[in-house]
Amino acid sequence: MNTTTAPLQADHASAPSNRILSVRSSRLEGTVTVSGAKNSVLRLLAASLLTGERIVLHNYPEGLLDAQVHVGMLEVLGKRCTIDGGTLTIEEASAPPSELVWEGRSIRNTLLIMGALVARTGAGSVPLPGGCDLGGRGYDLHELVLTSLGAHVYGKDGRLFAEAPNGLTGADIVLPLRSTGATENALMVASLAKGTTRLWNPHIRPEILDLCDFLRSMGATITVHGQESIEITGVPELSGTSRRVMPDNMEAMTWLVGSVITGGDVEILDFPFEDLEVPLIFLRESGAKIFRDGNTAIVRSGRPYPVEISTGPYPGINSDMQPLFAALGACARGESRIVDLRFAGRYAYLPDFERMGVKSFVREGTAHIIGAPKLMGADVRAADLRAGAALALLGMVAEGETRISDAWQIERGYDKFLEKARVLNANLTYEGA
Repeated sequence: MNTTTAPLQADHASAPSNRILSVRSSRLEGTVTVSGAKNSVLRLLAASLLTGERIVLHNYPEGLLDAQVHVGMLEVLGKRCTIDGGTLTIEEASAPPSELVWEGRSIRNTLLIMGALVARTGAGSVPLPGGCDLGGRGYDLHELVLTSLGAHVYGKDGRLFAEAPNGLTGADIVLPLRSTGATENALMVASLAKGTTRLWNPHIRPEILDLCDFLRSMGATITVHGQESIEITGVPELSGTSRRVMPDNMEAMTWLVGSVITGGDVEILDFPFEDLEVPLIFLRESGAKIFRDGNTAIVRSGRPYPVEISTGPYPGINSDMQPLFAALGACARGESRIVDLRFAGRYAYLPDFERMGVKSFVREGTAHIIGAPKLMGADVRAADLRAGAALALLGMVAEGETRISDAWQIERGYDKFLEKARVLNANLTYEGA
């Protein structure tokens, strides 16, 4: 069966903000398989623009709204995308233009699309990026990468432009802070630049290493020197390739935390243990009972103990994970403390926690969360996709009904969230669905 995903994106984008996710008390139990990673597949989709040859992605998470949006963008840029049995095939129907004309919802990955277009065509123009509003997420580091390689970058009328009529030339780039997106953009554009690029202070994490392997399989020359630097020697052109999308560590963490706080008994297949070594240490110290059987995690636990975490670069706890740790803390015995060193605005979910009976406050950048002996269902809002997932998990612990508005945010980053949660015995429904 061949199915283009652009119409799926249009269906979800037309009325997602009106959908309310209703969650009632549940105990997660059963078996679930982790899907392909959002934070990897979006980068691979952008990298497909670097070549005119066929790209095949296995383990493709076709239920992700952001992936559906991205595929729609690729089709506007001349790609032909088909899905067959969890495999996405991308072929080029026509060479990409330099301008992405897109009237639908924007995503942060447009910055990588701009980089890929300027590397391939000499110019790129995209709508200003969307995605989760976490505070402190400008595009200055992406601009630094592109200008260092010889592009002229500017914004106008809600769009970003990058121009390099004479092509890009390798250079030394020093990132003032470890940025995932800027590292990804540097890897992609430098792969087609003239000469050698040395990127200092990159953000090395599993998704970055996966992108490096993907680009190498396309013919790129990339050497990673740990957290110090990455060296990329440009080539005239890149070829097609085939790749299995890595499992989503955030989805794995979500089902794990859900099992812990609901007193559940869950087996999580295709669990990325090697990518989650540090978070698993903190979870086990908080009382989670986690057992390994090959690539399967078996999670059995009751109410956890408080946690104290600080987010940081890999292999530390990623900022994406802190709302899940906050949900863990909300169900713990005592006070948990969370410091997000990257996105200070990521505590916006705490007022919604409070509506469910969780007391908290933020002092000097640290979120203090006092575990509640009993949670009550309430009307809350998913400020971003990870906050939405955390609220859904708390709704499974709370008495009564929890109604989550803007719950479409969860579907931006979780493949078949509702379907998988129901398989695990969760009481979730969309009102009106």
